[in-house]
Amino acid sequence: MNPITNTWSPGTRMSQASRCCGRDTLILIALVTFVLLSTPKGFAVSPAPDGGYTNQNTAEGTDALLKLTSGANNTAIGFQALNVNSTGSNNTAIGADALARNTSGSTNTATGVDALFGNTTGVRNVANGVNALFGNTSGADNVATGFQALSRNTTGKENVADGSGALQNNTTGNDNTATGFQALSKNTSGSSNTANGVGALQLNTTGSQNTAVGFDALISNTTGDSNTACGGTALSANTTGTNNTAIGDAALSDNTTGSDNTAVGLSALNSNTIGGNNTAVGQSALVGNTEGFGNTATGNFALSHNTAGDNNTASGVNALNHNTTGTDNSATGVEALLSNTTGINNTAAGSSALQFNSTGQDNVAVGFQALSTNTGSTNIAIGSGAGSSLTTGDNNIDIGAPGVAGESAKIRIGIKGTHNGTFIAGISGTTVTGTQVVVNSNGKLGVASSSARFKDDIRPMDKASAVILALKPVSFRYKEEIDPDKMPQFGLIAEDVENIDPDLVVHDNNGKPFTVRYEAVNAMLLNEFLKEHRKVEWLEGTVTRQQKQIEALTATVQRVSDQIALSKPAPQLVANP
Repeated sequence: MNPITNTWSPGTRMSQASRCCGRDTLILIALVTFVLLSTPKGFAVSPAPDGGYTNQNTAEGTDALLKLTSGANNTAIGFQALNVNSTGSNNTAIGADALARNTSGSTNTATGVDALFGNTTGVRNVANGVNALFGNTSGADNVATGFQALSRNTTGKENVADGSGALQNNTTGNDNTATGFQALSKNTSGSSNTANGVGALQLNTTGSQNTAVGFDALISNTTGDSNTACGGTALSANTTGTNNTAIGDAALSDNTTGSDNTAVGLSALNSNTIGGNNTAVGQSALVGNTEGFGNTATGNFALSHNTAGDNNTASGVNALNHNTTGTDNSATGVEALLSNTTGINNTAAGSSALQFNSTGQDNVAVGFQALSTNTGSTNIAIGSGAGSSLTTGDNNIDIGAPGVAGESAKIRIGIKGTHNGTFIAGISGTTVTGTQVVVNSNGKLGVASSSARFKDDIRPMDKASAVILALKPVSFRYKEEIDPDKMPQFGLIAEDVENIDPDLVVHDNNGKPFTVRYEAVNAMLLNEFLKEHRKVEWLEGTVTRQQKQIEALTATVQRVSDQIALSKPAPQLVANP
């Protein structure tokens, strides 16, 4: 029809017929398509998945819940989601091929393409991410969140993976927890591991009961068991070492096969490789240790240079800081045994105790700066500053005394002028044989030797002892503060003796007479006794000689008397007139 003339032309009729024919063809094609689409194709749910169905099942997507028979409370959204599930119940699958092979597994949740793809009978699994728990078949109670998390798990159970590639290669391992990119990604059959951080326990395969928290913590561990690493690169080089604990960035980071180590603090036990049974608490504590065993370091930089030394204990900042191979040392206090390198069997308790000892051994120092400058061996110092003046001496004992530089084999207790009394239990009332102990004005104890080896200017005492004849022995009682019992005493008065012979008196620190040298008085008494004894012997000899003379004279007189008696005429008888 011509729109202007409102009349039909031949050309117009041909065009109209052509349009009608095309329209009919399109209608026919639409009808055929409708018939084809309306033809049943064998879906388990009918009509095709498009919402809710019997037994509280929900399916949305091509081939979703295709094989369902009696399963209930399932939700499948996505291409072939829960495709072959028949009797499994309480499953949720969101994503293409999510839980695609599940048959009877129940209470599983899969979100993401191929999530829990291979699961058949596994129950109570949760997978969130592409390929998460992809290969799981019968494993139960697993939780995987992230791309390929737990993707190769088959029968492992009670694993938790959160992060791309976390626990990716786990197959049969149980009770593992991995949080972070590729955490525990190489684990196969290891169980009861916990990894939290990027790369944590990444290379672990069969190691069990490990805990790693932090970037690359325990990243190299393969078969090591019962390790704990908390901190960036903590125990990062460990492969087969067991029972190690590392807390702090780079703690035990170089450890490979060492076992039973504990490191707490930045770089603690950082260089340890094969050393075992070490404990380090503090920044850089035991940082240089490589193969040393049985060491304990508590405090920043404690035992930080130790390499192969064993059985050392250091507590305090810089305690045993320079020790390298020294063994069996114990240092407690800031910079205690600071300079020790190879010394052994030393004990230092107190800040700066045995501070400069390097190679000395078997020393014991207790107290602030005790034996601080000593480099010798077998010394004992107890007290603040005790033995602090000793340098190279050996076998000294200083208790509350600074000692003397270079001396050896000396015992010093207390400081002259500071202490004014000594009480020692277990002496009074105890019977013992031996030599009498004496003490000089400097407080030195010993015995008075009688050997000529120790004496000069030896000569007879002669008249020197005569002064004792002027001494005046007295009886007295000590004042109550000295002797509360006020026992009677016998002796001399030092002031009186000094007036007679000052050499017999010992003075105190103030130069005043303090006591009498009774041992010298005894020797002088002996000399006087011997002199008197010689006099007596001479007198006795004289008496003996005189007695003999008297006896001889008596005999002579007797003979004379006898002769006189014999020379007298015989008596005459006179007649009585």
